[in-house]
Amino acid sequence: MDIIVGTIWLLVVLAIFTLFNYKAPYGAKAMGALASAACASFLVEAFHDSFFGSVLGLEFLKEVGMANGALSGVAAAILVAIAIGVQPGYAVLMGLAASGTGILPGFLAGYLVSFLVKWMQKKIPGGLDLILIIIVSAPLTRALALFIAPLVDNSLLQIGEILIASSESSPVIMGIILGGVITVVATAPLSSMALTAMLGLTGTPMAIGAMAVFGSSFMNYMIFHHLKLGERKDTIAFAIEPLTQADVTSANPIPIYGINFMGGACSGILVALLQMVNETPGTATPIAGFAVMFAYNPAMKVLLVGLALIVINLIVGFLGAKVFRNYPVITKQELAERDY
Repeated sequence: MDIIVGTIWLLVVLAIFTLFNYKAPYGAKAMGALASAACASFLVEAFHDSFFGSVLGLEFLKEVGMANGALSGVAAAILVAIAIGVQPGYAVLMGLAASGTGILPGFLAGYLVSFLVKWMQKKIPGGLDLILIIIVSAPLTRALALFIAPLVDNSLLQIGEILIASSESSPVIMGIILGGVITVVATAPLSSMALTAMLGLTGTPMAIGAMAVFGSSFMNYMIFHHLKLGERKDTIAFAIEPLTQADVTSANPIPIYGINFMGGACSGILVALLQMVNETPGTATPIAGFAVMFAYNPAMKVLLVGLALIVINLIVGFLGAKVFRNYPVITKQELAERDY
């Protein structure tokens, strides 16, 4: 029952963020800023703390990773404010006020206060605007972040805890759900890193996310290549980072999302059955996600599973492209021509 509840709430969260991305003012830019904040904080933490620090024993780099990981809320508030159009100095002012809060509270507080700061930039005379923005925006940003934080803890983190607990009782089902969903999110305008960070996933669920997204790079290469969605450079870019081709994905959601769910589900089952773990949240990303696995699992096991996932995802990508070979796809070139 818990796995059903957790899955339903996970889908609700994805639906909310999808609506936000497409319907909210500056929604796409804001979600891009959230993804960038996850890279600036959790990706750095994954490499330096979990890999270079824990695996290689480099204490200074471990400190670097811990420092970046602790400032996810600050990064999110600053980057979303800049994305919306707030002057960089004011954005930093707001972001620093979110110190000590998580990535989502900082993101939402920064997003909301940014509209007020933009209005103040336009309506208040120069010089006076700085004083008033300092007086108003900094405390307001912190107050909102602190208000939102317990709501996040009692909702998103609880969903993550349900999924973590369910992975022990129903590993195959959890592998299918998390592997499929997180891999699809990695190709969507949302961010798989941000999602897994907000849910606070650790253990096997986080390992599923990291390894499934790693394997999806090879699957996405096959999809883009065999469906002829773009030129060679576009195919390589899509394999390395699907968000670089978000316009193509949005134009062809059925084949790309469908094949990615199948490949991710297959990857998730394998990782779940082998009981791999990853204790660093927010590492659902191809390179860092794979690298950080060495910190928590035997090296040979990580290498063999990684090789198996490459083979599985190449096969799924090839077969999936064959299934959709007659599907009327919209290519990168066609999208570019529409813009003229």
